Amino acid sequence: MSNKIEKEELRCNVVEIRSVSEGEKLYLNGYAAKFNTLSEDLGGFRETIRMGAFSNAIKTDDVRALFNHDMNYVLGRNIAGTLELSEDATGLYFVVEVPNCQWARDLHESVKRGDINQCSFAFRVKLQDWSDKGDIVIRELIEVSLIDVSIVTRPAYLDTIAQARSMDEVMAEYKKTKEPEFDKVKMAKLKQENRRRLM
Repeated sequence: MSNKIEKEELRCNVVEIRSVSEGEKLYLNGYAAKFNTLSEDLGGFRETIRMGAFSNAIKTDDVRALFNHDMNYVLGRNIAGTLELSEDATGLYFVVEVPNCQWARDLHESVKRGDINQCSFAFRVKLQDWSDKGDIVIRELIEVSLIDVSIVTRPAYLDTIAQARSMDEVMAEYKKTKEPEFDKVKMAKLKQENRRRLM
């Protein structure tokens, strides 16, 4: 069953980010998202991204590359020509030309040293599909609007209350699609386990 929702979400992936220099220009590149891989437990469900989920967003969305999803630290922007986005068989690939300012050079050095090696992306779901695979609920992202790709020092996932609430909202959307069939006892147990992990 497919349904549309329009709420901003974040996902973090441990990926290989590379720092490259050409003359005086510095670049960061890597995968902000990978296709057809199952996420960790996001609060009662797991998630996968279908190949092609970003294809329209790459063509039409105004996307920024940020540091830690902070709009005060813009690394590049696709409409400015300083951020390139593409999809391949692996996932959503980006190349960003790092601005010539101290914090960006410091970030480039931290990535080069391996101190920072994670990416994240902010998105809004345009089209999704939910399915039950035994005792696992899976949400497949079919099409998304892309807000930003970010180099991050630490994943956001379920270690913050704000993110846990966001996952609760997503599960509430799912429950609306499955009302009579949805196993409320199972859901309560999963939420309790996730809350215990947060303490």
